[in-house]
Amino acid sequence: MLTQAGNARIAGIGLDLLRLDRAQRVFDRHPQRFVQRILGPDELFVFQRRYQRDPRRGVRYLATRFAAKEAFSKAIGLGMRMPMAWSRMQTLNAPGGRPYVKLSEPLQSWYAQRFGQAHVSVTDEHDIVAAYVVVEAL
Repeated sequence: MLTQAGNARIAGIGLDLLRLDRAQRVFDRHPQRFVQRILGPDELFVFQRRYQRDPRRGVRYLATRFAAKEAFSKAIGLGMRMPMAWSRMQTLNAPGGRPYVKLSEPLQSWYAQRFGQAHVSVTDEHDIVAAYVVVEAL
């Protein structure tokens, strides 16, 4: 279903909420495996820097990226099935801090044939993180 918002037509919306204690428990049990499975290469670099400075900040970053991937998969209607994979969708920050979506293959080609720009927003509080994704139609 497409809806109109200004000049852009919205093809999909996704929202995800995640309790930080849940992300922390998974990280505590399988730190390397969880990080490697969820984060793409650019996100991994940011995570490692943040985690070295403050482990809580690193896990918070990991949780927001997990939520963004979940929200994105909902917005495009795939869930976590091919060509969607955790590490193929990255949420990075532009120099001013604004988050943006970066896709890798084969998800990138699949997405480009179906959708326009993707908009992502992430936030965190002391016990919860949230991510919201809006995907434009072509």
